[in-house]
Amino acid sequence: MTAESAPTNAAPTATPGTIENLLRENRRYAPSTEFSAAANVDASEYGRASADPVAYWEQQAARLDWHTPWHTAHTWKPALQLDGAIDVPEAQWFVGGTLNVAVNCVDRHVEAGRGDTIAINFEGEPGDREQITYAELQRRVAKAANALEALGIGEGDRVVVYLPVIPETIVVTLAIARIGAIHSLVFGGFSAEALKFRVEDTGAKLLVTSDGQFRRGKAVAVKANADEAVRGNAETGVNTIEHVLVIRRTGDLTPEIPWQQGRDVWWHDAIAAAAETHEAQYFDSEHPLFIIYTSGTTGKPKGLVHTSGGYLTQASWSHWAAFDAKPDDVYWCTADLAWVTAHTYVLYGPFSNGATSVIYEGTPNTPHTGRHFEIIERYGVTTYYTAPTLIRTLMTWFSEGLPGNWNLSSIRLLGTVGEAINPEAWVWFHENLGSGRAPIVDTWWQSETGSAIIAPLPGVTVLKPGSATFALPGLSALIVDEQGETVPYGSGGYLVLAGTWPSMARTVWGNPERYRDSYFARFAERGYFFAGDGAKYDDEGYIWLLGRVDDVINVSGHRLSTIEIESALVSHPAVGEAGVVGVSDPTTGEAIAAFVIPSAEISAQDAGDPAFWAHLSASLSDALRSHVAHEIGPIAKPALLIVVPDLPKTRSGKIMRRLLADLVDGRPLGDTTSLQDETVPHRIAAILAARP
Repeated sequence: MTAESAPTNAAPTATPGTIENLLRENRRYAPSTEFSAAANVDASEYGRASADPVAYWEQQAARLDWHTPWHTAHTWKPALQLDGAIDVPEAQWFVGGTLNVAVNCVDRHVEAGRGDTIAINFEGEPGDREQITYAELQRRVAKAANALEALGIGEGDRVVVYLPVIPETIVVTLAIARIGAIHSLVFGGFSAEALKFRVEDTGAKLLVTSDGQFRRGKAVAVKANADEAVRGNAETGVNTIEHVLVIRRTGDLTPEIPWQQGRDVWWHDAIAAAAETHEAQYFDSEHPLFIIYTSGTTGKPKGLVHTSGGYLTQASWSHWAAFDAKPDDVYWCTADLAWVTAHTYVLYGPFSNGATSVIYEGTPNTPHTGRHFEIIERYGVTTYYTAPTLIRTLMTWFSEGLPGNWNLSSIRLLGTVGEAINPEAWVWFHENLGSGRAPIVDTWWQSETGSAIIAPLPGVTVLKPGSATFALPGLSALIVDEQGETVPYGSGGYLVLAGTWPSMARTVWGNPERYRDSYFARFAERGYFFAGDGAKYDDEGYIWLLGRVDDVINVSGHRLSTIEIESALVSHPAVGEAGVVGVSDPTTGEAIAAFVIPSAEISAQDAGDPAFWAHLSASLSDALRSHVAHEIGPIAKPALLIVVPDLPKTRSGKIMRRLLADLVDGRPLGDTTSLQDETVPHRIAAILAARP
């Protein structure tokens, strides 16, 4: 793929009720003739889907194995505002149909003669490796399903899974789905308090955990965290957990494992006693499959409920279409298995399509910064799907380009997920990992949507660096102003989804009114779904994500997106990453504060010295502020520019911009348990204090 033109910029233009369009990007990357000729879908897909979306989704549902056909494809009661009241919305897909999700992800591939196909290439952080075929995966899932039933777990019971990225996490998750129980995966690095909330909110009967985990080259005990989470609530006495199932991962490296007889069970003991075959039952299409919690960076986390038939239909189709999945692909989505990205694009989408996947337990720089490239070469990865945060980090680690140590020629398609990708990071990714030829599938979606909503179709869509392009076939995404009116091309506003789609979350666990109020109340008169993101159209109708509307900065009446200012900063060769926030200003109401990570390598001695960072901030400030003014206009120049060694990021890789604003404005930081590294805000505070 080759770029067809260079980027330009334009001064912002204010329109009431919209977010200003600052940065213009006109580079285009057309699909190659060769890729288009072999792509799974072509441009006609959009027309077929828009002609009758429900019929289109029925065709995609038919890609799965159903035990009982559905009698009604779709019902929908929108949250329209009538007589001053807003109804709780209700969606159903493939009503009356029954299926087994795990059978669709495992058994049917074995029955089709593909039992010898590798399902999982596992790479442990310490270097241990394992290959698991679909036939072996079927055997393990069957044994795990029997073991769960022996522990009293059945249809509708909730099971919380608190594990790292290891094969057992996949096995137990598929086993939970197989028996009709409901899983809720929790990131293995979360605190005991975060785990406790999820255990109690779901009313789980079983917690699955490990003795320990490998983190950044060290074995860390985690069983004590699990015990703390399932201890009865002192005020309510609530403790629904009957058993804790423990996987031996670190063994003798974490010898002090607390144990409660009668409650705690070793995984290997439970599996050893289980039969190797399991008779699958079949469940209603709307039967709950899993509960996934929002990150909780603002307010109490919401337990979003996803059901079986509709979710699997769209997860399976979107993986096949958007990632152009081929039978001989080796696919790697780098997300932790607890995130929704991995639910859809590690667990259910790829396995339903019989894919060969790679999973990696550790961090990308353990034991060296090229670990991901080493893994790509070892397994011949063809599809690599990761977060913009990691891409920007790789840019700082390899600012001079990738050395020739690794062979990445197997890659034919790249993907991004998590937040908007800066155009320069997109180009770096395309040129360095994609060899200038692999298309990038930049996906926008959320835990609430269940699968990708806005993304290019590889082989069809002409790409623009930084744009997720258009809504996928069968879906409708609009950008509207505060009154819900669609904004013109060249303007920004609120990203909403019209209508319904099979993989949408059906409710918030135990609180349907919160589901209504969180996502449908704002534009209830129009029936739109709104999950809090801003976006803009460019002059050709491409959609550009602008981040959370909470992150929009209002400078003297100009509503500016943090993402665009960050992209301008990242385009400067001295900047590897950037986080931009609005801070209090007595004159303009809000002012722009920018925190940047330098692209240059910093010595260990300097990295720990706040005075060094304060001096570096002063020396780079004028150049970077001028660069932003040149790229997108003087109104976007940061009033404050601070160079830092790292940014506060959640464990899923998103920049926690709220904490940056709190640090500048002197507010208490509040909950930081979802951070990858809880020391980062304190180091930034020391740098702020060291400034003249």
